[in-house]
Amino acid sequence: MKKHILLLALLTGATACNDDFLEKLPQTSISPEAFFNTDGDLALYVNGLLSLPDMNGTYLSDQSTDNAATTGAVEMKVVMTGSPSSQTITGGWDWSRLRNINYFLDNYGKAVAAADLKAHYAGLARYYRARFYLDKVARFSDVPWFSKTINPGDAELYKTQDSRAVVMDSVMADLAYAAANVKLGKAQLENSPVSTGTPDRWAIMAQYARTALYEGTYRKYHPELNLQATANKFLETAVTVSAEIMTSGGFKIYNTGKPNADYAALFNSTDLTGNTEMILFNAFDQSKDRGQNVNSTVFGDYEQAPSRDLVQTYLMKDGSRFTDVQGYQQFGFVKEFQNRDPRLAQTLVYPGWVRAGDPTPYILRLNKNFTGYHQLKGYVNSTDNATMYSVDVPVYRYAEVLLTNAEAKAELGTLTQDDLDKTVNLLRKRVGMPDLTLTAANASPDPSMAQKYPNVTGANRGVIFEIRRERRVEFAFENQRFNDVMRWQAGKLLTAIPEGAYFPGLGKYDLTGDGVEDIILIDKSKTIPDEKNKEKNSLGVVLIYYRAGAIGDDVTVYLKNGNAGGTMVTETAVRKFEDPKYYYRPIPQKEMLLNPNLKQVFGWN
Repeated sequence: MKKHILLLALLTGATACNDDFLEKLPQTSISPEAFFNTDGDLALYVNGLLSLPDMNGTYLSDQSTDNAATTGAVEMKVVMTGSPSSQTITGGWDWSRLRNINYFLDNYGKAVAAADLKAHYAGLARYYRARFYLDKVARFSDVPWFSKTINPGDAELYKTQDSRAVVMDSVMADLAYAAANVKLGKAQLENSPVSTGTPDRWAIMAQYARTALYEGTYRKYHPELNLQATANKFLETAVTVSAEIMTSGGFKIYNTGKPNADYAALFNSTDLTGNTEMILFNAFDQSKDRGQNVNSTVFGDYEQAPSRDLVQTYLMKDGSRFTDVQGYQQFGFVKEFQNRDPRLAQTLVYPGWVRAGDPTPYILRLNKNFTGYHQLKGYVNSTDNATMYSVDVPVYRYAEVLLTNAEAKAELGTLTQDDLDKTVNLLRKRVGMPDLTLTAANASPDPSMAQKYPNVTGANRGVIFEIRRERRVEFAFENQRFNDVMRWQAGKLLTAIPEGAYFPGLGKYDLTGDGVEDIILIDKSKTIPDEKNKEKNSLGVVLIYYRAGAIGDDVTVYLKNGNAGGTMVTETAVRKFEDPKYYYRPIPQKEMLLNPNLKQVFGWN
């Protein structure tokens, strides 16, 4: 028991951020001869490596994208608005987790256990190593590949980076091994499609497909890598792996015939165990001391606010494009939500939404989330603490597998209408949207999407646009958008400062959709009257007052054109995106001093 306590302490410490180039190695604390003896030892060690995204890591992840505005100093915004260098951008070069993974892989063979069990735990460790390296490649591209534990004094410690091609081949080999050897979870063996704890084979497969799509499209759209000739091999793997999950019959899109509720139920449930779409989720339960208040995250006074560009991405309910509607740029909040894809009103607070515990519809607080839009996805509409602290978080959804399959085939040029019906259109059916048709999409590509993605060419250009729209809408605020923008070489999208809801000028506005004004915007020179002197609407309810003006004015609502109206804005700092430099990050300067063999790439210094 003593060695187990020691190991747990080590593994807990390994999750903390460590700035040392190489910290104290695991073997100085744990003797492999004393520990790696039984399958129980293997399970204990590998379970200590488990790391699943929580609510903050999921629902607050879009601050670096065009999905959200932020007042926070998030790294991507700092890069685009400052003078970044290896002295100011210093994160990400931490290898402690890798050392713990490799230490296990170096020693697990010593245990007296069945061969299939040893392969299972080795597969999990290699899955964790693959994820570790995928994050490193996404940030730095070329990085040193270490397949074994490195000791102080080892010459390999001071090697230069291995090429992206070498590292990603090793990542894919790790995932292939894990997919072949990690067992199905107990839940799967009992005819349930859900793994509630350690990732099982299907979770590994979902990551395998995700990684293959990422690297295949990254190579296709990033000529600076000189790897375009190898892109299709990854895309073909994405198709093969996703197809295996699809034909397994173990998962299906969650659809109970409630188009205005089923999508939201994926993110506000206190028990996703029976949800047929969940390949893996992070379970929270306050009664078991695993609680986290999702409501304070999603709906608190925080620094992320949904953008108008995201709102305009959703289609109309009949499948037509919102951006084709005459005058859409001047639509106010209420009109924007009329006759739209039902996922919009299940992702953002909509006109007429009633918050639990309140007797009347919620009125957007314009000084709360500073774009006028409030996130609803992930929010559980309850006042019960036990409920609020026990909302589960999806990690891998079957919806992603379907969209991976569709996108990879579209990029390969092999996509058919039957493929769309088995993938994208299942997601659309869930919310009562018309089917996407291959012929129509390619015959009339969306001009607004063409502006966003000018590097997309070929016969499937139109349907690629629509699959990208589907990904953005389906996975809004699920930590997918940034990687999507990066792999599509669409970083220039991030130079547009996110804007919020539109107000044509000063005056009174209805925000609940009942035709009765709820708020009033007054001139910056005016003083908000005391309560007894405030104007009331036709229902006898006191209007909510805001002083409006431009950024820099002493006001509570910032409009793009000041008192002349426009969209809500939060900043004016000019953003620039240097291509290809800003798709990557510099190796921190102190690491370059420790290891002179490392080399900066893509113009960083």
